[in-house]
Amino acid sequence: MIALSLAEIAEVVGGQTYDIPDPSVQVTGPVVRDSREVEPGTLFAAFVGERVDGHDFAEKVVEAGAVAVLASRPVGVPAIVVADVQTALGALARHVVRRLGATLVALTGSAGKTSTKDLIAQVLRSKAPTVFTPGSLNNEIGLPLTALSATEETKFLVLEMGARGIGHIRYLAGLTPPKVGLVLNVGTAHIGEFGGREQIAQAKGELVESLPEDGAAILNADDPLVRAMASRTKAKVILFGESGEADVRAENVRLTDSGQPSFMLHTPSGCSDVTMRLYGEHHVSNALAAAAVAHELGMSAEEIATALSEAGSLSRWRMEVTERPDGVTVVNDAYNANPESMRAALRALVAMGRGRRTWAVLGKMAELGDEELAEHDAVGRLAVRLNVSKLVAVGGREASWLQLGAYNEGSWGEESVHVSDAQAAVDLLRSELRPGDVVLVKASRSVGLESVAEALLAGGTEGEVDAR
Repeated sequence: MIALSLAEIAEVVGGQTYDIPDPSVQVTGPVVRDSREVEPGTLFAAFVGERVDGHDFAEKVVEAGAVAVLASRPVGVPAIVVADVQTALGALARHVVRRLGATLVALTGSAGKTSTKDLIAQVLRSKAPTVFTPGSLNNEIGLPLTALSATEETKFLVLEMGARGIGHIRYLAGLTPPKVGLVLNVGTAHIGEFGGREQIAQAKGELVESLPEDGAAILNADDPLVRAMASRTKAKVILFGESGEADVRAENVRLTDSGQPSFMLHTPSGCSDVTMRLYGEHHVSNALAAAAVAHELGMSAEEIATALSEAGSLSRWRMEVTERPDGVTVVNDAYNANPESMRAALRALVAMGRGRRTWAVLGKMAELGDEELAEHDAVGRLAVRLNVSKLVAVGGREASWLQLGAYNEGSWGEESVHVSDAQAAVDLLRSELRPGDVVLVKASRSVGLESVAEALLAGGTEGEVDAR
């Protein structure tokens, strides 16, 4: 964070200082909420969670080097006490962003946000110092914490924005007003909470509504609901996609023998070839979105193509591809799942498995509301249509719908199976995998299927899944 005195922070957040001998002392390190992340110069934000109260760690974090605690009650050590820590954190982020000279890029969408954010960050940091959202910390707490990690040297600040309802993105954009706003797509993720794709589009479009007139809205030309958002902003509109009308587009898209996308990148400033290190054709759209942002921020087509070709995966459990010594390839994409990302992952699996046996180990997709049966059934059917060698549906009711969809599409015998839990899936895979097989593991985060991938990569034929 840029250096701020405790007195200035207290004024910004409307807090009262307690046990602070010298209010001119500065916070020079990051703002953190996890006591394990404290370092000298830190400001520790004490949140009260369901299991842990951050205030209980106040003495410990000060001993570890924290300058003070941002708290909702006095804690016996230097503290700035506020009525609500989350609100105060947002106010501090807004203040710091105003002081920064960085260009703020924000992005949202139903699928692919984190992968695209990682691509944008890697492309932009090839040009100048860049700070970006770690993992998918894209909510009312994670976003301010990311913004507060920027320093005077930061030139680009890339923030992922998530939403679970109307008004969420408007709130986040108010905390950290973007100059460039990117909307990837409108899908069915969280449709159970929103009530329909039109409501999702309404929420996602709040991002482009927040842009200034001299800003830029980067919109997916291939998604009608996103493209229609052009009417909701006064900013310049840049379209990306495979449509011929897109300002930034891909031509001659193909996959390498290992399933990595290659294409000709077209931008208003020129063309250049891209061959990505990531797996799956769905990353083409993500790459074009990143390219459109980079073009707007002054990078040439050659610079963008080089950075995209060198970019890897920065976030855990998102198409992590690991080959075991015996030749089995494990694809850990178990961080989260929705219908769009499930379909993309299955197509990537098939592309990677050319001539090899393919396994789709799938669990439930959460928050689909009334669409949950139909969407799980459709994914099971798609696995059969794509000729996935074997579907392993893991878990309860939703998994049974996956397996039933596969069965009704013509997957009989041992081509699809329903198992009760992750341990049962591991036991099955350990007994049946052969050298050269490709295994995809994917489900919503709450299912915990990453343990299956971890067990398969741990080696050996014995042992149990870590049921953390």
